[in-house]
Amino acid sequence: MTDLTDGVLHTLFRSEQGGHEQVVLCQDRSSGLKAVIAIHSTALGPALGGTRFHPYGSEAEAVADALNLSRGMSYKNALAGLDHGGGKAVIIGDPEQIKSEELLLAYGRFVSSLGGRYVTACDVGTYVEDMDVVARTCAWTTGRSPENGGAGDSSVLTAYGVFQGMRASARHQWGDPSLRGRTVGIAGVGKVGHHLVEHLLEAGAHVVITDVREESVRRITDRHPRVAVVADTEALIRTEGLDIYAPCALGGALNDTSVPVLTATVVCGAANNQLAHPGVEKDLADRGILYAPDYVVNAGGVIQVADELHGFDFERCRAKAAKIFDTTLEIFARAKEDGIPPAAAADRIAEHRMAEARHR
Repeated sequence: MTDLTDGVLHTLFRSEQGGHEQVVLCQDRSSGLKAVIAIHSTALGPALGGTRFHPYGSEAEAVADALNLSRGMSYKNALAGLDHGGGKAVIIGDPEQIKSEELLLAYGRFVSSLGGRYVTACDVGTYVEDMDVVARTCAWTTGRSPENGGAGDSSVLTAYGVFQGMRASARHQWGDPSLRGRTVGIAGVGKVGHHLVEHLLEAGAHVVITDVREESVRRITDRHPRVAVVADTEALIRTEGLDIYAPCALGGALNDTSVPVLTATVVCGAANNQLAHPGVEKDLADRGILYAPDYVVNAGGVIQVADELHGFDFERCRAKAAKIFDTTLEIFARAKEDGIPPAAAADRIAEHRMAEARHR
């Protein structure tokens, strides 16, 4: 426990921009709930971010993920123009084994105890029906079903925003936002990825997919037999003729092993925390690969759940998500002007907005 505590305290109290406001470790013995709620910043408003349900290898790994994800949410919300800070929660365990109504209700009580400092929603391993249960003990819950006053599945607009980010990347890299004839490889065709496939096919792109779940692949190929399938992510990133690589599963997809063999010249996907470490983006730049910062292009979902708090309107949200195209181009332009990687440019813009809010 000492290593875990020391790690949390180091991240929570360090002086640089990454320091978190609050980290809550939650446990309910009767339901088996073990969770971490991390609030990175409330400078722009209540922290907003989803709940990830995942079988972490250790409590320390879960805490680290919550800290990284919540920090990313601060930057994502700032660049999406939302009046929300960044937060994230993780529930430790295999959702297929331990998820229960009792556990979700207990989790809702923990979120509620924060009095609105953190607003929760769906993420990997949690779904609309789960948020409906959480909402029974927590008023600060979004991502609920329309029948329960919510906006429904936020992955629809997440995929739409990533698609807009791809169009902006194509515009910057090749001078034309059209994706017609481009080959896009998608790693992970689950909640977000399968919607992204539809946008790309409609735009005339060639699509190559992979997923660890056979049923996810089959859902695509049954509907679109011409979509190409490769065995795994390693095969996907080595695919000849790949223009765009879209990581749409868990984080860390861009690392010291994958970047040297990546054939695509653009990376734009829905997964959070795609860079395994900060130096990876320089490696991408050195190879002439354009990286669209993940927390910029995958903001469609958080735009949707934030709107739910004020009376959801899909077309209004879609219009906001469409602006991800302009924001992504702005970041690429700032990166070029300042001579820095796109993620660093995005960080500067987000940090400026948060700093301005703190001094109001």
